[in-house]
Amino acid sequence: EVKLVESGGGAVQVGGSLTLSCEASRYTYVSHCMGWFRQAPGKEREGIAVIYTGSGRATYAASAKDRFTISQDNAKNTVYLQMNSLKPEDTAMYYCAADPLPDTVEVATWACALYEYKIWGQGTQVTVSS
Repeated sequence: EVKLVESGGGAVQVGGSLTLSCEASRYTYVSHCMGWFRQAPGKEREGIAVIYTGSGRATYAASAKDRFTISQDNAKNTVYLQMNSLKPEDTAMYYCAADPLPDTVEVATWACALYEYKIWGQGTQVTVSS
């Protein structure tokens, strides 16, 4: 069973920081692209950042590059999202997601892409207040 477990959400004031964690099974961690998405009330879900754990190569949405950082811990099969300088518009449900890699991947050059992934965690709420 593919399972993603998110943690780290909460309430924070404007300008604050949070780090979200997503723990996966070892199988999922090494055979899937993994990433973070969010959905604010009344809005469509949007991609933030994804990562190819085989190399650590990350892909960001243009809106996320300046304040968000995706990273990984191979020993813990965990992907993180560090969020800095948070704004009220960052308030949303944040989801960890995974999507299977192709059968053959060139480790040196492969990059995961931001699109609607197939496997989702339960989400963790982030609320930014002024």
